[in-house]
This record gives sequence, C-alpha cells and structure tokens, in this order.
Amino acid sequence: MTHILSAVAWPYANGPRHIGHVAGFGVPSDVFSRYMRMAGHDVLMVSGTDEHGTPILVAADEEGISARELADRNNRLIVEDLVALGLSYDLFTRTTTGNHYATVRAMFEAVRDNGYMIEQVTSAAISPSTGRTLPDRYIEGTCPMCGEGGARGDQCDSCGNQLDPTDLINPVSRINGETPQFVESTHWFLDLPALAEALGEWLDEREESGTWRPNVIKFSQNILAEIRPRAMSRDIDWGIPIPGWDDQPSKRLYVWFDAVIGYLSASIEWARRIGEPEKWREWWNNPEALTYYFMGKDNIVFHSQIWPAEMLAHNGQGNRGGEPGPFGILNLPTEVVSSEFLTMEGKKFSSSKGIVIYVRDMLSRYQADALRYFICAAGPESSDADFTWAEFVRRTNSELVAAWGNLVNRTASMIAKRFGYIPAPASLEPIDEELLRSIKAGFDTVGPLIASHRQKAALSEAMRLVGEANKYVADTQPFKLKGEDEETRQRLATILHTLAQAVADLNLMLSPFLPHAANDVDRVMGGEGNIAPMPVIEEVEELDPEVLTADFDGRTTYPIITGDYSNAPTWGRHEVKVGREITKPTPVFTKLDEAIVEEELARYADAVPDDVTGA
Repeated sequence: MTHILSAVAWPYANGPRHIGHVAGFGVPSDVFSRYMRMAGHDVLMVSGTDEHGTPILVAADEEGISARELADRNNRLIVEDLVALGLSYDLFTRTTTGNHYATVRAMFEAVRDNGYMIEQVTSAAISPSTGRTLPDRYIEGTCPMCGEGGARGDQCDSCGNQLDPTDLINPVSRINGETPQFVESTHWFLDLPALAEALGEWLDEREESGTWRPNVIKFSQNILAEIRPRAMSRDIDWGIPIPGWDDQPSKRLYVWFDAVIGYLSASIEWARRIGEPEKWREWWNNPEALTYYFMGKDNIVFHSQIWPAEMLAHNGQGNRGGEPGPFGILNLPTEVVSSEFLTMEGKKFSSSKGIVIYVRDMLSRYQADALRYFICAAGPESSDADFTWAEFVRRTNSELVAAWGNLVNRTASMIAKRFGYIPAPASLEPIDEELLRSIKAGFDTVGPLIASHRQKAALSEAMRLVGEANKYVADTQPFKLKGEDEETRQRLATILHTLAQAVADLNLMLSPFLPHAANDVDRVMGGEGNIAPMPVIEEVEELDPEVLTADFDGRTTYPIITGDYSNAPTWGRHEVKVGREITKPTPVFTKLDEAIVEEELARYADAVPDDVTGA
C-alpha cells in the first residue's frame, strides 16, 4: 500500500465553475483517485475554494455585497456542484478558515526565518478610480519579450515568459480599461533565485523519471531561465494578515503564497476532523508517499515553481540553507498533472460574453456521467479540446446508450425474463472462455493507464471490451435459445452467466469514470448499488475562529465535501453470485434527442468570442 496525495486545484470563488474548469482539475483527479483506492492505495484527495484576492472584491462590489458574503455564497454553490458531479474528496474546504490562516502564517514565518523572504520596495499597480491594488492578472498589455498583445501582468501566454505589470507596454486594467497608477510600496518577496538551483535539480529528476507530460516539464524548466523574486504580499484589505506586519491591516499575503498552501492546510484540517491531528504527515513527510497535483495548464507555474519553492524554503533546502519549519520536511510533487484548455464550439470560455456552460446548468439538464464520459473520452488531456453539443449528443447516444447501456439492459432483461436470477453456468465453450479471459485481462491494461494519467486510452480500452461483449451477444444469440429442453436451457444459462460476469467486470472497470452509473448498473444486476462510494456535504464547525480577522465575525460553520470511500471494491474480477435476483430493468442512461443540439446552440446564440481563457 502506498500513500497517494491527490492535490486538486482550488476553484476560485468569484463565481460558479463551468465545464472547462472541471475538465481540467475535477474529473481527471477523481478518476485517478477512485482507481487508486480500488488498487489498494491509501488516497487523500483534498482541495477547496480559493477565496482571497482582488477579483473577489471586484465581484462583490459589482453586486453591492461584502467579499465574505460573495465567498460564502459561491463556496456553497461550488460545493454543491462538485458533489453532484461525484468528485470523491476526502476534504474539500476553503481558504477562509482559521486552520488555513494559521497554517499559512506558520509557513510564512518559516520561509522568512530561513532567509527566503526579502523585503523590497516595488511599484504597485493601483486603480485610480478605487484606490485598490490591481492583481497582476487583471492588467493587460503588450508583451515586451515577444510583442504580442493580451499579455497579463504575471505572464505572457504567447511566449510563456513571466512578467511584472510594470514590464507591460501600454498596460490597462481588465476591470474598467483605465490605465493603472504605479506607486511605491514595500512588500515581501519570495527569493526564487536562491531556490532556483534546488528547483532545477528537482525538475531534472522529474524529467529523468519520464512520468511528466512533456509540455509540463519543458515549460517548467524554461521558466527557470528568467526566474526572479516574486512579490508575496499586496496592498489589499482582503486576505491573510502578514506575521510581523499585523499593525498594517491594508497589507495582506498575496493569493500566490496563500492558495497553494491550501493543499497542506486542507490535509491538516482533514486529520484534525477525524481526530488524528498528526495523520496528515503520512502523506507529507513520508518520503515513500506519492503526490499528484491536478490543474489546467495556466496553473503550471504555481505548482512547478511557486509551491515547490515555498516548500524548499520551508525545508531549508535552498542556497541559503536553513532549518525545517514546523511542518517537517515536506514532499515536493511527484507529478504535476496538467490538462490543456477546453473550448466551447470553437470559442474560448468567457462568462462575461456568455460563452460558458456552468456545471450546475449542465447537470440540471443532463446526466452527470454523460458529462464525465465526454470529458474522459474527448477532453483536454494532452491537447486543447473542443466541446460541441453535436459531439456530446453523439457520444452519449452511440457510446453510453447504444453500447454500454444496451449491453446492461439486454443482459438484465434476458436474465429476468428467462430465469429471474443469475443462473449457474454449465460447461464453458471456447467463445465463453475467450470473452471472460479478454475482459479479465482488461483490468491489467486499464488500471495502469489510469495510474499513468492516460485516461482517454484507459476509457477507450474499456469501451473496446464493451464492444467485445456486444459481439459475443450477436455471436451466441441467446435471445434465440427458446427451447425448454435441458441442453438448450443449460447453454442459455451459461451464456447469460457469462454476460452477467462480463457486465460486472466492465461495470467495475468503468466505475472510476462513471460512478453514478456504476451504482445504477449494480442495482440493475441485483446488487445494492455500492460500487462507487459517493461524496457528501457536511456542515462543520469552524476549528479556529480566534485566528480569523474581523471580516469573519459571526461565521461559525461552513460546508465541506467529504465521504467514506473505504468500502469501494478492489480492482479486479469479483465472481457474480449465482441466484442473485434480477428483475426487469430500466435504462441506466438517457438517450438524447438530436434536436437538443439546435436548442442548446440557440441558447448560446448571442455569445461572441473574446480572448479570455477558460482553464
């Protein structure tokens, strides 16, 4: 058994999440985590809503509410959506908790005391109309490196170089188009150059392992060439107070420093909530543990540079040396699993322009597993992918309904009609043995593909085996074996038992991808529907209310996602139970009317393209 940390990117709480977001961080991490649990590993899957920074303040101002009210509302919406999608978090929390505040402040002190936080006077971008600091990503201009427009104040997506807002040519605010005012201000900077050598050695080791996606490792190594200190505090009144600067309430830790520490703080909160406050160390201090970080490609820099640098600084492993901080020697990522971008009908997602399909809206009209299936089969695993309604309908109808759903329905219907229970087989013929052997071997193919983050290939192989099972039905034609003589009835029993075993195997194999359907299929086949344990929402008490600022006076509870996933079946064949009652089934998947393509296109007909990415 290996300890596996599934560290899932934190969705930003300035609004509800769309399907492009969950295609990058949500579904891939859940498929991986569900499989790893079934394979016998001890998985800890953590995340939460990222709730600090200027964009929250901007969105709150637009609605005339406080930042806390906006964060509270969107946190709950996101929690509900992710549970509906079936994402099996051990803990999904938030960055506005006392536990997180305490963890971040302790991390800052350790990094600072080891010499990797340096004070510098810098030019801060201020909105002339509001007086607030503009976040780097809310400033756009022309890149000084490659000359492309649309570069952000932290990075140019065209050439990949990291930038500061002052580097941009003709910078403007994305909020209102005004030219930002730059004023001098003292801030804490993470001394990345003092950590560059250690970062480079770690990345070289990761490249030698051969497990990282090539685009991720190359991008991560390339950004080391231009590494420089990065500001980790801001002039803002919404965020975590800075240790030592508590008398300056208008200066807070920047979300760059704060949010990535959430993986650690969420693990600590999880351990505290189960009554074993030191148990998180089994994933963070154990050198044999494996850690996987899931995100969209625009978050690579935070997970292959900023967060590893913070951990190295805390550990005292940079050029300045130092002592391990209060969290011990923290494990750096085993792999940064980055997905590419998902577009919508050829356009980049943009909430402001209506080019968006929110998770909640999607799940109000379609089955959660239909969306999960599309993401796994056609999503942005290693290259940008396009969501189209025509392809969504085609895959749902031809693959989920006509292939897998039809196999389940035909098998259960024939068993219910002819026996009413799973019959015992007589002697197997070669065709029966070949199907069972082929499907059983699928566990040894599909599992390793999921473990190596090749989920498209894994799902394709599982569906290929579904095709083999459907061919077996066509070849053996059990629906024509209508005689009541003993020989015919024994042959029919053998075929239907073989099909029942094939369906059970395939259902378990597909369960990481299709957890809702897995439980439905199990019920159709006479089970209790416990193949894929599902997450739940719990309302919990704040653990450390005294640590929070006055912004949170009066908030004592918040929702989390958690669950008990210990009863998931082990990966591999489980023999079906002869005699298990099977009744007339109802379809597991809903066939979609092709007319919905035009209906959905009309729903978004007023959307126009813009240059806002949606990962």
